[in-house]
Amino acid sequence: MATHQFQTEVNQLLKLIIHSLYSNKDIFLREIVSNASDALDKLKYLTVSKDEYKQVRFDPRIDIFFDENKKTLTVQDSGIGMDEADLNANLGTIARSGTKAFLEQLEKDAQKDSALIGQFGVGFYSAFMASSRIDVITRKAGKTADGKFNPLYRWSSTGTESYDLEEIKADSEDAKCYGLDKEDAHGTVVIMTLNDESSEYASRWKVEELVKRYSDHIAFPIYLHYVQKKYDDKGKETGSENKTEQINSASALWKRPKSELKKEDYDNFYKTLSHDTADPLMYVHTHAEGTQEYTTLFYVPERAPFDMYQADYKSGVKLYVKRVFITDDEKELLPPYLRFVRGIIDSEDLPLNVSREILQQNRILTAIKTASVKKLLSEFKKLAENAKKEAPSDGKAAADKNAEAGKDDKKAAAKTAADIWNTFVSQYNRPLKEGLYSDFANRDELCEIIRFKSTAPEGTGDNKWTSFADYVQRMKSGQKAIYYITGNDEQNLRNSPLLEAYKAKGFEVLIMADEIDDIVFPSLGKYKDFDLKAVNRAGSDEELGVDKKEAEKKEKEFKPVTEKIKKALGDGVKDVHLSKRLSDSPSCIVVDENDPSLQLERMMKAMGQAGLADVKPILEVNGEHPLVASLKDCEDEQRIADVSGVLLDQALLVSGAELKDPADFVKKLNRLLTK
Repeated sequence: MATHQFQTEVNQLLKLIIHSLYSNKDIFLREIVSNASDALDKLKYLTVSKDEYKQVRFDPRIDIFFDENKKTLTVQDSGIGMDEADLNANLGTIARSGTKAFLEQLEKDAQKDSALIGQFGVGFYSAFMASSRIDVITRKAGKTADGKFNPLYRWSSTGTESYDLEEIKADSEDAKCYGLDKEDAHGTVVIMTLNDESSEYASRWKVEELVKRYSDHIAFPIYLHYVQKKYDDKGKETGSENKTEQINSASALWKRPKSELKKEDYDNFYKTLSHDTADPLMYVHTHAEGTQEYTTLFYVPERAPFDMYQADYKSGVKLYVKRVFITDDEKELLPPYLRFVRGIIDSEDLPLNVSREILQQNRILTAIKTASVKKLLSEFKKLAENAKKEAPSDGKAAADKNAEAGKDDKKAAAKTAADIWNTFVSQYNRPLKEGLYSDFANRDELCEIIRFKSTAPEGTGDNKWTSFADYVQRMKSGQKAIYYITGNDEQNLRNSPLLEAYKAKGFEVLIMADEIDDIVFPSLGKYKDFDLKAVNRAGSDEELGVDKKEAEKKEKEFKPVTEKIKKALGDGVKDVHLSKRLSDSPSCIVVDENDPSLQLERMMKAMGQAGLADVKPILEVNGEHPLVASLKDCEDEQRIADVSGVLLDQALLVSGAELKDPADFVKKLNRLLTK
């Protein structure tokens, strides 16, 4: 027997679990049964796609045993099984990037983030909530390289810092007890010795209740083994008999008619599929017949997956062919901007032995993907329309009704259409924006779904968002463009001096504070017949109503001042102009129409493109401001340099940029304050 140390992250996770990380202990059985189902799915696929597995006996089933006296609960499957390498990889380590950040997030608010543990793919460890010890006996299906059947292994741990792993003989009592003594037998047995607080799980009624609640739609039969006592007509016990009973429906929920299914059915299946503890925000169930026949069942989680912004995010969609599981690791099933979607695609037309390479260029799957994206976007659009139909008073009435009727009834606290839409926007607006850049075919549809903050009341405040369509309806008569400002902080953008003239003229400006906005919206260019113009770019001030001849006259008169400032700043700026858009602030910066924004430059450098030349901003100054006007007759070069530097640096600070030399800025400011 060899003793192995758990990976550091596993140790941390186990400590969190053992100290009541989960608010709902019941779900540990769901996690173990779900793992058993996955093992059966994998073997089912291999027996139809790989020659070396076609002779493997496949009798799919999950068996559950319990012993009230010994306080044990056992789950056995006839799936793929594990060898020594699999046991070390699957039960000794967490081979996922972002593990450290994930664990830190859990430790900050264990109750709030407990739902994430299942999504992270480590649900097996949840069994330690209810167990003082876990033993795993397993044999991998198939044969070794030398033609022999795979050996049997036992993995054991008490959930502390280590686990024991040993090879056991086929004629051992453990092997015989679970039918693994035959050479061609395979699968996994998880034996949980329950702790004192969890003895209730070693009972027929508790197990049956949990399986029916959480795992009824597992596509393989789940059998419960129990001892039933016999009584005579006087109630006296006369004996007992061993019984085995199937306790789940074992049908693929997504194949059943929608008319047979209730919301509760969909919600429970989602929890099994995603390992989430919360109900989904929405689901979309579609069955298509015609040129191609397929079924899809998609879910949108209430909370964004923790790895949504990681490059190696895990796909949330499983592919089946004629109910045979094919893969859950194919990111091409949906476009990356829909990576938050969970669900099932089941095709009747794909070949069972389809490979990953074939998947990526298969016309059937391409057609399913195209139709699925259009269906999802259509449903997202309906969410927005339903929220819009629900007048504020209606939403308040619904909320009041729920509050009154649902003090002790969770079902009564149903979310309003506005609640669902606001949650959707707050969680998924950003990834959907990526689609504007990457999915040209669905760009118009995405433009109707994506939402923005705005300088208008309709886009200001919590849960207040506006759309391109709403913006256009509010546009001033004769307005030719949709104006927006980009940056990395909403409040900074709202206070930007760049907005002064637009507000004064009654132009609404969209507030875009996501990092990717600087990439997405310049590439979009237009919404219907309206140009998109960034107010922090040169050339976006044409509609501000400034008389061109008057502006040219002022520019000419003020040229000596702008030349003084430009000379003082040297290579620090691309140019200095008299501003048409400032009314109160002394200065602001914009970038040339052909240059990347300062935020985009920072983002590109953070991504490793350090060799990029610095973007030089254009400094715009307000000729009416006393600080700027004071330079008109000034010949003191030190003062000109100090004022010019402060004008540029404060404009950079207001835009959210970092100063290259903060100490120099402070010196200039102090010199001006003491004069």
